[in-house]
Amino acid sequence: MADNEKKKGGDYTAGQIQVLKGLEAVRKRPGMYIGSTSSRGLHHLVYEVVDNSIDEAMAGFCSEVVVTIHEGDAITVVDDGRGIPVDVHPVEKVPGVELAMTTLHAGGKFDKDTYKVSGGLHGVGVSVVNALSTWLEVTVRRDGNKYHQRFERGVKTKELENQGPAEGRGTTVSFQPDPEIFTEIVYNFDTLSHRLRELAFLNKGLKIVLEDERGEERVREEYMYEGGLAEYVTYLRGSRKPMHDTIVYFETSKPEAEIELAMQYDEGFSENTHTFVNNINTHEGGTHLTGFKAALTRTINDYARKNKIFKKDESLSGDDVREGLTCVLSVKVMEPQFEGQTKTKLGNSEVRGAVEAAVNEQLSMFLDENPKAAKSIIEKSLQAARAREAARKARDLARKKSALEGGILPGKLADCSLNEPSMCEIYLVEGDSAGGSAKMGRDRQYQAILPLKGKILNTERARIDKILSNDEIRAMITAIGAGIRDDFDIEKARYHKIIVMTDADVDGAHIRTLLLTFFFRQMPELVEAGYIYIAQPPLYRVHKGKKEFYAYNDAERDEYIQRLGGSSGVSLQRYKGLGEMNPDQLWKTTMDPETRTLMRVEIEDGAIASQLFDRLMGDDVEPRRAFIEKNAKFVKNLDV
Repeated sequence: MADNEKKKGGDYTAGQIQVLKGLEAVRKRPGMYIGSTSSRGLHHLVYEVVDNSIDEAMAGFCSEVVVTIHEGDAITVVDDGRGIPVDVHPVEKVPGVELAMTTLHAGGKFDKDTYKVSGGLHGVGVSVVNALSTWLEVTVRRDGNKYHQRFERGVKTKELENQGPAEGRGTTVSFQPDPEIFTEIVYNFDTLSHRLRELAFLNKGLKIVLEDERGEERVREEYMYEGGLAEYVTYLRGSRKPMHDTIVYFETSKPEAEIELAMQYDEGFSENTHTFVNNINTHEGGTHLTGFKAALTRTINDYARKNKIFKKDESLSGDDVREGLTCVLSVKVMEPQFEGQTKTKLGNSEVRGAVEAAVNEQLSMFLDENPKAAKSIIEKSLQAARAREAARKARDLARKKSALEGGILPGKLADCSLNEPSMCEIYLVEGDSAGGSAKMGRDRQYQAILPLKGKILNTERARIDKILSNDEIRAMITAIGAGIRDDFDIEKARYHKIIVMTDADVDGAHIRTLLLTFFFRQMPELVEAGYIYIAQPPLYRVHKGKKEFYAYNDAERDEYIQRLGGSSGVSLQRYKGLGEMNPDQLWKTTMDPETRTLMRVEIEDGAIASQLFDRLMGDDVEPRRAFIEKNAKFVKNLDV
């Protein structure tokens, strides 16, 4: 790679490191820099270090990154890039590596000649990792020598030391997250694995290794994908059957952005589109996604008209052409502007036109060259359009009926008296018996109850017209009041807490999963807004005389039995269902805000969630069986 170093900013020296000062505030307000001091922030430390290695890979100077979790949850990241500069910075008068480790926003990524594009959402750099670690050590191999420096809580404890001749090149960063800062200091292998695999898909040909030295067995996973996004689409599609074998794939370079896209249709009904800017997952979309959607709709409609596939006056909407689509769009932009609540929405207006032009050109070419695939895609989209039209008619009919009846809510809904959505909550309760107890036990002022009968429709396997013809789902949609899918408006939601309350048994878990599938696929905005919760009813009532305790797991049950003087004279009641509790008990354990435990449903990663719902609720039995076999050992309180 050495002969490459004169291209693409190959002369990477300390002088190219630009400085925006101020590291003092990081330890005082860590959340401002890494989002949180919980598990999410802890994992962000690793991503911040890895991002530097990925920037080297994107510039063409790094081919392998190795991340190791050591005993005690220290982390080491090794790459074979050019190595952080060790020469003295012309202005700051300290070695480049020390500057990068101790100064906020110091790094080569601010110099356009060093990195054309770079990842790292916040751009805060490895200095923040240094500030929030008990200790950090950096070793640089470059110019035929090895250099080493150590820091503690962001402060250097020794000068940069030249340790003599060394082969190869690259940077090694090891650090120990500071328990004074983080509430959680144990790394989750699966969380790191998912992000590193994602980065390997997004940077084809780059090898990323994740090693876990904790525990008795050393775990090692390697991620390397020569096919890049095309392999990512196959991975995301999972077990769903593709409608065309050839994946639509292209990469092209335009003045506004470098664009890479892969897409494929399957026989499912869900859309699964993921967009990235400079390796950052743009969960909120942005101009690149808008450009893609516009081009996809226009190109497919143009092809169908040109080839006379449409009947008179037929045309397809954006929703129609995205049914059953799995797509990954990755753009590299020199100066991305991010907007939105979590700064993951691309705002660069010029990128929309670039993506639109590229997709129009490349997709048209694919459809012309693959007429059989084109016909099956358009036929599927037409079926989606007809189903959507049937659903629209059903909705219009329901609206007219509702207007005639004065906007009547479902008959079985026991609504609350308050009209302020932010103060109101609705319990979706499994079964009429539990619904009756909940209605009697609730606080009528702000708690609404909607009992649900039997198993809910599996919306993973159903089109919108079938979904809307289901009584229980219609009752939920009407009660929540915000509509569904393309007709959804979160401002109209009548409750800001929607609480799923099911029995603590296998059937209850199934109904809960069906409901979560419905919300994730049909009303994702409710999940994103943090409106969906799961109630946690107790498993046991432990009592002796006038003393009683409610236990939510076996360990609590045993502890309460001991507290009451052992098993002698202690009564133990195992709740198989919510209906076994009287209204007072249900209120005290599961509905009283002072004593209840609610679990908020959050989607940390849409791709993982989509795969999981497909595995659990899709048509293919084999992946579901494999999932159950793999996770059976974690199941507790199984009723058979």
